[in-house]
Amino acid sequence: MHRLQASYRIRCTAAEIERRAAALAVEQSVEMPTAAIADQRILEHIVGRVESIEADGEAHFRVVLGLALDTTGLEAGQLMNMLFGNCSLQPEVELLDVELPPAALEGFGGPRFGIAGLRERCGVATRRPLSCSALKPQGSSPEALAALAGELAAAGIDIVKDDHGLADQVDAPFARRVVAVQRAIDAANRATGHRCVYAPSLGGGPRRLREQLRIAREAGVGMLMLAPMVSGLGALQELAEEGLPLLAHPALGGATRIAPPALIGKLFRLAGADAVIFPNHGGRFSYTPQTCRAIAEAARAPWGTLPAALPVPAGGMTPARVEEMVAFYGTDVMLLIGGALLEAGDLRGAAQAFVQRVHAAGEAR
Repeated sequence: MHRLQASYRIRCTAAEIERRAAALAVEQSVEMPTAAIADQRILEHIVGRVESIEADGEAHFRVVLGLALDTTGLEAGQLMNMLFGNCSLQPEVELLDVELPPAALEGFGGPRFGIAGLRERCGVATRRPLSCSALKPQGSSPEALAALAGELAAAGIDIVKDDHGLADQVDAPFARRVVAVQRAIDAANRATGHRCVYAPSLGGGPRRLREQLRIAREAGVGMLMLAPMVSGLGALQELAEEGLPLLAHPALGGATRIAPPALIGKLFRLAGADAVIFPNHGGRFSYTPQTCRAIAEAARAPWGTLPAALPVPAGGMTPARVEEMVAFYGTDVMLLIGGALLEAGDLRGAAQAFVQRVHAAGEAR
Protein backbone atom coordinates (compact mmCIF):
# COMPACT_ATOMS: atom_id res chain seq x y z
CA MET A 1 0.00 0.00 0.00
CA HIS A 2 1.35 3.42 -0.94
CA ARG A 3 2.29 5.90 1.75
CA LEU A 4 2.88 9.61 1.69
CA GLN A 5 5.73 11.12 3.70
CA ALA A 6 4.78 13.97 6.03
CA SER A 7 7.47 15.98 7.81
CA TYR A 8 6.79 17.73 11.13
CA ARG A 9 8.72 19.83 13.60
CA ILE A 10 7.91 18.93 17.19
CA ARG A 11 8.89 20.90 20.28
CA CYS A 12 9.73 18.54 23.16
CA THR A 13 12.64 17.08 25.09
CA ALA A 14 14.94 14.35 23.83
CA ALA A 15 13.53 12.01 26.46
CA GLU A 16 10.00 12.54 25.11
CA ILE A 17 10.49 12.57 21.35
CA GLU A 18 10.13 8.87 20.54
CA ARG A 19 6.90 8.62 22.50
CA ARG A 20 5.67 11.92 21.06
CA ALA A 21 6.44 10.89 17.47
CA ALA A 22 4.67 7.56 17.92
CA ALA A 23 1.64 9.32 19.37
CA LEU A 24 1.56 11.70 16.40
CA ALA A 25 1.63 8.78 13.96
CA VAL A 26 -1.41 7.28 15.66
CA GLU A 27 -3.22 10.62 16.00
CA GLN A 28 -2.86 11.38 12.29
CA SER A 29 -4.01 7.93 11.19
CA VAL A 30 -6.37 5.78 13.28
CA GLU A 31 -6.81 8.16 16.24
CA MET A 32 -7.34 5.40 18.79
CA PRO A 33 -5.30 2.99 20.93
CA THR A 34 -3.68 0.49 18.61
CA ALA A 35 -4.13 -2.21 21.24
CA ALA A 36 -7.85 -2.01 20.52
CA ILE A 37 -7.37 -2.78 16.80
CA ALA A 38 -7.84 -6.45 15.99
CA ASP A 39 -7.61 -6.20 12.21
CA GLN A 40 -4.02 -7.01 11.20
CA ARG A 41 -4.41 -5.25 7.84
CA ILE A 42 -5.23 -1.98 9.59
CA LEU A 43 -2.30 -2.37 11.95
CA GLU A 44 0.10 -3.05 9.10
CA HIS A 45 -1.18 -0.69 6.42
CA ILE A 46 -3.29 2.10 7.95
CA VAL A 47 -1.63 2.99 11.25
CA GLY A 48 0.94 5.73 10.69
CA ARG A 49 4.62 4.87 10.89
CA VAL A 50 7.50 6.87 12.30
CA GLU A 51 10.02 6.86 9.47
CA SER A 52 12.73 9.04 11.01
CA ILE A 53 13.55 11.41 13.88
CA GLU A 54 16.30 14.04 13.72
CA ALA A 55 17.30 16.88 16.02
CA ASP A 56 16.27 20.27 14.64
CA GLY A 57 17.49 22.93 17.01
CA GLU A 58 17.27 23.17 20.78
CA ALA A 59 14.36 21.10 22.13
CA HIS A 60 13.00 20.60 18.59
CA PHE A 61 12.95 17.54 16.35
CA ARG A 62 12.08 16.85 12.73
CA VAL A 63 9.87 13.79 12.45
CA VAL A 64 8.87 12.08 9.21
CA LEU A 65 5.71 9.98 9.27
CA GLY A 66 4.54 7.51 6.65
CA LEU A 67 0.76 7.82 6.28
CA ALA A 68 -1.41 5.54 4.16
CA LEU A 69 -2.31 7.30 0.92
CA ASP A 70 -5.65 5.46 0.79
CA THR A 71 -6.81 7.40 3.84
CA THR A 72 -6.85 10.61 1.78
CA GLY A 73 -9.28 9.33 -0.86
CA LEU A 74 -7.23 11.55 -3.24
CA GLU A 75 -9.39 14.46 -2.03
CA ALA A 76 -7.50 17.62 -1.15
CA GLY A 77 -9.50 18.51 1.95
CA GLN A 78 -9.11 15.01 3.37
CA LEU A 79 -5.40 15.16 2.55
CA MET A 80 -5.16 18.28 4.74
CA ASN A 81 -7.10 16.46 7.44
CA MET A 82 -4.74 13.48 7.40
CA LEU A 83 -1.66 15.70 7.32
CA PHE A 84 -2.60 18.23 9.98
CA GLY A 85 -6.21 17.86 11.10
CA ASN A 86 -5.94 16.89 14.76
CA CYS A 87 -2.32 17.83 15.33
CA SER A 88 -3.06 21.41 14.24
CA LEU A 89 -4.63 21.63 17.71
CA GLN A 90 -1.30 20.74 19.32
CA PRO A 91 0.73 23.95 19.52
CA GLU A 92 4.06 22.13 19.69
CA VAL A 93 3.62 20.61 16.20
CA GLU A 94 4.31 22.23 12.82
CA LEU A 95 3.81 20.68 9.37
CA LEU A 96 6.95 21.26 7.30
CA ASP A 97 6.55 19.31 4.07
CA VAL A 98 4.80 16.48 2.28
CA GLU A 99 5.95 14.08 -0.42
CA LEU A 100 3.54 11.86 -2.34
CA PRO A 101 4.05 8.82 -4.55
CA PRO A 102 4.19 9.89 -8.22
CA ALA A 103 1.02 7.96 -9.03
CA ALA A 104 -0.90 10.04 -6.47
CA LEU A 105 -0.10 13.40 -8.03
CA GLU A 106 -2.34 12.93 -11.04
CA GLY A 107 -5.06 11.64 -8.75
CA PHE A 108 -5.19 14.96 -6.92
CA GLY A 109 -5.23 16.78 -10.25
CA GLY A 110 -2.81 19.67 -9.94
CA PRO A 111 -2.88 22.72 -12.23
CA ARG A 112 -4.85 22.28 -15.45
CA PHE A 113 -3.14 25.24 -17.16
CA GLY A 114 0.04 26.04 -15.28
CA ILE A 115 2.51 28.67 -16.40
CA ALA A 116 2.36 27.79 -20.09
CA GLY A 117 -1.45 27.77 -20.12
CA LEU A 118 -1.67 31.15 -18.38
CA ARG A 119 0.76 32.66 -20.87
CA GLU A 120 -1.34 31.34 -23.73
CA ARG A 121 -4.58 32.65 -22.22
CA CYS A 122 -3.09 36.12 -21.80
CA GLY A 123 -1.45 36.08 -25.24
CA VAL A 124 2.04 36.37 -23.77
CA ALA A 125 4.25 34.43 -26.16
CA THR A 126 7.56 35.72 -24.85
CA ARG A 127 9.02 34.66 -21.53
CA ARG A 128 8.45 37.98 -19.86
CA PRO A 129 6.75 38.22 -16.46
CA LEU A 130 2.98 38.70 -16.34
CA SER A 131 1.46 41.81 -14.80
CA CYS A 132 -1.50 41.86 -12.45
CA SER A 133 -3.52 44.38 -10.48
CA ALA A 134 -6.47 44.28 -8.09
CA LEU A 135 -9.88 45.94 -7.91
CA LYS A 136 -10.20 47.89 -4.66
CA PRO A 137 -11.53 49.11 -2.29
CA GLN A 138 -14.44 47.32 -0.67
CA GLY A 139 -17.48 49.56 -0.62
CA SER A 140 -17.08 50.57 -4.28
CA SER A 141 -20.02 50.17 -6.64
CA PRO A 142 -19.97 47.72 -9.56
CA GLU A 143 -19.76 50.70 -11.91
CA ALA A 144 -16.74 52.15 -10.10
CA LEU A 145 -14.96 48.79 -10.09
CA ALA A 146 -15.78 48.26 -13.76
CA ALA A 147 -14.37 51.68 -14.65
CA LEU A 148 -11.20 50.83 -12.74
CA ALA A 149 -10.93 47.46 -14.50
CA GLY A 150 -11.36 49.13 -17.89
CA GLU A 151 -8.50 51.54 -17.18
CA LEU A 152 -6.19 48.74 -16.05
CA ALA A 153 -7.02 46.57 -19.05
CA ALA A 154 -6.56 49.47 -21.45
CA ALA A 155 -3.14 50.11 -19.92
CA GLY A 156 -2.02 46.58 -20.84
CA ILE A 157 -2.31 44.75 -17.50
CA ASP A 158 -2.43 40.99 -18.16
CA ILE A 159 -4.69 39.92 -15.29
CA VAL A 160 -7.12 42.02 -13.27
CA LYS A 161 -8.39 40.29 -10.15
CA ASP A 162 -10.92 41.12 -7.49
CA ASP A 163 -9.52 42.13 -4.16
CA HIS A 164 -9.98 39.02 -2.02
CA GLY A 165 -12.28 40.99 0.31
CA LEU A 166 -14.84 41.46 -2.47
CA ALA A 167 -17.60 38.89 -2.12
CA ASP A 168 -21.38 39.07 -2.56
CA GLN A 169 -21.85 42.30 -0.63
CA VAL A 170 -24.54 44.94 -0.70
CA ASP A 171 -22.29 47.59 -2.27
CA ALA A 172 -21.19 45.38 -5.17
CA PRO A 173 -23.24 42.16 -5.44
CA PHE A 174 -21.30 39.37 -7.13
CA ALA A 175 -23.56 39.07 -10.19
CA ARG A 176 -23.65 42.79 -10.96
CA ARG A 177 -19.96 43.28 -10.28
CA VAL A 178 -18.70 40.38 -12.36
CA VAL A 179 -20.89 41.20 -15.36
CA ALA A 180 -19.94 44.90 -15.25
CA VAL A 181 -16.22 44.27 -14.84
CA GLN A 182 -16.06 41.65 -17.59
CA ARG A 183 -17.89 43.97 -20.00
CA ALA A 184 -15.42 46.76 -19.26
CA ILE A 185 -12.44 44.44 -19.82
CA ASP A 186 -13.97 43.07 -23.03
CA ALA A 187 -14.42 46.62 -24.31
CA ALA A 188 -10.82 47.53 -23.47
CA ASN A 189 -9.55 44.34 -25.15
CA ARG A 190 -11.50 45.12 -28.33
CA ALA A 191 -10.12 48.64 -28.39
CA THR A 192 -6.49 47.69 -27.79
CA GLY A 193 -6.15 44.15 -29.14
CA HIS A 194 -4.84 43.17 -25.71
CA ARG A 195 -6.00 39.98 -23.94
CA CYS A 196 -6.49 41.08 -20.36
CA VAL A 197 -8.08 38.36 -18.22
CA TYR A 198 -10.43 38.98 -15.29
CA ALA A 199 -10.34 36.78 -12.17
CA PRO A 200 -13.33 37.35 -9.87
CA SER A 201 -13.06 36.20 -6.27
CA LEU A 202 -15.32 33.26 -5.44
CA GLY A 203 -16.24 32.25 -1.91
CA GLY A 204 -18.82 30.65 0.31
CA GLY A 205 -20.30 27.20 0.68
CA PRO A 206 -21.17 24.73 -2.09
CA ARG A 207 -24.41 26.45 -3.09
CA ARG A 208 -22.82 29.89 -3.35
CA LEU A 209 -19.82 28.55 -5.21
CA ARG A 210 -22.02 26.78 -7.77
CA GLU A 211 -24.05 29.92 -8.37
CA GLN A 212 -20.97 32.13 -8.61
CA LEU A 213 -19.37 29.72 -11.06
CA ARG A 214 -22.50 29.84 -13.22
CA ILE A 215 -22.51 33.64 -13.19
CA ALA A 216 -18.81 33.82 -14.01
CA ARG A 217 -19.18 31.39 -16.90
CA GLU A 218 -22.13 33.26 -18.38
CA ALA A 219 -20.24 36.55 -18.09
CA GLY A 220 -17.32 35.06 -20.01
CA VAL A 221 -14.58 35.43 -17.40
CA GLY A 222 -11.24 33.85 -18.18
CA MET A 223 -10.01 32.96 -14.70
CA LEU A 224 -11.23 32.42 -11.13
CA MET A 225 -9.73 33.27 -7.75
CA LEU A 226 -10.29 31.37 -4.51
CA ALA A 227 -8.82 31.52 -1.01
CA PRO A 228 -8.34 27.78 -0.35
CA MET A 229 -7.89 28.17 3.40
CA VAL A 230 -11.22 30.02 3.59
CA SER A 231 -13.32 27.90 1.21
CA GLY A 232 -11.30 24.68 1.48
CA LEU A 233 -8.75 22.88 -0.64
CA GLY A 234 -11.50 20.50 -1.68
CA ALA A 235 -13.36 23.42 -3.24
CA LEU A 236 -10.19 24.44 -5.10
CA GLN A 237 -9.75 20.88 -6.35
CA GLU A 238 -13.32 20.73 -7.67
CA LEU A 239 -13.11 24.17 -9.29
CA ALA A 240 -9.99 23.03 -11.13
CA GLU A 241 -12.17 20.52 -12.95
CA GLU A 242 -14.36 23.31 -14.37
CA GLY A 243 -12.00 24.33 -17.16
CA LEU A 244 -10.87 27.79 -16.02
CA PRO A 245 -7.45 28.77 -14.67
CA LEU A 246 -7.30 29.24 -10.91
CA LEU A 247 -5.52 31.90 -8.86
CA ALA A 248 -5.08 30.91 -5.19
CA HIS A 249 -5.12 33.62 -2.51
CA PRO A 250 -3.25 32.96 0.77
CA ALA A 251 -5.82 34.47 3.18
CA LEU A 252 -5.86 32.54 6.49
CA GLY A 253 -2.72 30.69 5.41
CA GLY A 254 -0.87 32.28 8.30
CA ALA A 255 -3.36 30.98 10.83
CA THR A 256 -1.87 27.51 10.52
CA ARG A 257 1.51 26.17 11.56
CA ILE A 258 2.20 24.88 8.08
CA ALA A 259 5.41 25.96 6.39
CA PRO A 260 4.47 28.44 3.61
CA PRO A 261 6.42 26.61 0.87
CA ALA A 262 4.52 23.42 1.68
CA LEU A 263 1.11 25.08 1.94
CA ILE A 264 1.21 27.76 -0.75
CA GLY A 265 3.81 26.35 -3.08
CA LYS A 266 2.94 22.63 -2.96
CA LEU A 267 -0.51 21.92 -1.51
CA PHE A 268 -2.28 24.77 -3.35
CA ARG A 269 -0.58 23.60 -6.55
CA LEU A 270 -1.48 19.97 -5.90
CA ALA A 271 -5.15 20.93 -5.45
CA GLY A 272 -5.25 22.74 -8.78
CA ALA A 273 -3.94 26.31 -8.45
CA ASP A 274 -2.35 27.58 -11.66
CA ALA A 275 -0.94 30.63 -9.88
CA VAL A 276 -0.32 31.23 -6.17
CA ILE A 277 -0.26 34.61 -4.44
CA PHE A 278 2.06 35.05 -1.45
CA PRO A 279 3.45 37.97 0.59
CA ASN A 280 6.70 39.19 -0.93
CA HIS A 281 9.54 40.14 1.37
CA GLY A 282 9.92 43.84 2.08
CA GLY A 283 6.20 44.59 1.78
CA ARG A 284 3.37 44.69 4.31
CA PHE A 285 4.23 41.23 5.63
CA SER A 286 7.20 39.64 7.35
CA TYR A 287 8.18 36.74 5.06
CA THR A 288 11.91 36.49 4.55
CA PRO A 289 13.58 36.39 1.13
CA GLN A 290 14.46 32.74 1.84
CA THR A 291 10.82 31.83 2.50
CA CYS A 292 9.66 33.67 -0.63
CA ARG A 293 12.25 31.93 -2.79
CA ALA A 294 11.26 28.57 -1.34
CA ILE A 295 7.57 29.21 -2.13
CA ALA A 296 8.39 30.14 -5.73
CA GLU A 297 10.65 27.11 -6.13
CA ALA A 298 7.99 24.77 -4.71
CA ALA A 299 5.40 26.19 -7.11
CA ARG A 300 7.61 25.79 -10.18
CA ALA A 301 9.82 22.80 -9.41
CA PRO A 302 9.40 19.56 -11.39
CA TRP A 303 6.91 17.41 -9.46
CA GLY A 304 5.91 14.26 -11.26
CA THR A 305 3.78 15.23 -14.25
CA LEU A 306 2.16 18.25 -12.58
CA PRO A 307 2.49 21.53 -14.51
CA ALA A 308 4.34 24.30 -12.73
CA ALA A 309 2.27 26.96 -10.98
CA LEU A 310 3.07 30.64 -11.43
CA PRO A 311 4.37 32.42 -8.30
CA VAL A 312 2.69 35.77 -7.57
CA PRO A 313 4.65 37.84 -5.01
CA ALA A 314 2.46 40.64 -3.65
CA GLY A 315 1.53 42.65 -0.59
CA GLY A 316 2.50 46.32 -0.72
CA MET A 317 4.67 46.11 -3.83
CA THR A 318 5.46 49.16 -5.95
CA PRO A 319 6.55 49.58 -9.60
CA ALA A 320 9.96 50.67 -8.37
CA ARG A 321 10.60 47.07 -7.30
CA VAL A 322 9.84 45.46 -10.66
CA GLU A 323 13.45 44.99 -11.73
CA GLU A 324 14.47 43.71 -8.31
CA MET A 325 11.64 41.14 -8.26
CA VAL A 326 12.41 39.91 -11.77
CA ALA A 327 16.08 39.55 -10.83
CA PHE A 328 15.04 37.59 -7.73
CA TYR A 329 12.31 35.35 -9.21
CA GLY A 330 13.16 35.25 -12.92
CA THR A 331 10.65 35.74 -15.71
CA ASP A 332 8.25 32.93 -14.77
CA VAL A 333 6.48 35.17 -12.28
CA MET A 334 3.39 37.37 -12.08
CA LEU A 335 3.94 40.78 -10.51
CA LEU A 336 0.87 41.98 -8.59
CA ILE A 337 0.66 45.68 -7.76
CA GLY A 338 -2.60 47.17 -6.54
CA GLY A 339 -2.65 50.06 -4.10
CA ALA A 340 0.49 51.71 -5.47
CA LEU A 341 -1.25 52.13 -8.84
CA LEU A 342 -4.57 53.17 -7.36
CA GLU A 343 -3.03 56.01 -5.35
CA ALA A 344 -1.48 57.53 -8.48
CA GLY A 345 -3.21 60.63 -9.77
CA ASP A 346 -3.11 59.26 -13.33
CA LEU A 347 -4.17 55.62 -12.98
CA ARG A 348 -3.83 54.67 -16.62
CA GLY A 349 -0.47 56.38 -16.90
CA ALA A 350 0.82 54.67 -13.77
CA ALA A 351 -0.45 51.29 -14.98
CA GLN A 352 1.11 51.79 -18.42
CA ALA A 353 4.43 52.68 -16.81
CA PHE A 354 4.22 49.54 -14.66
CA VAL A 355 3.51 47.39 -17.73
CA GLN A 356 6.41 48.95 -19.61
CA ARG A 357 8.76 48.20 -16.71
CA VAL A 358 7.58 44.59 -16.61
CA HIS A 359 8.14 44.18 -20.36
CA ALA A 360 11.55 45.84 -20.21
CA ALA A 361 12.66 43.75 -17.23
CA GLY A 362 11.70 40.61 -19.11
CA GLU A 363 13.56 41.66 -22.21
CA ALA A 364 16.66 42.42 -20.13
CA ARG A 365 16.73 38.81 -18.96
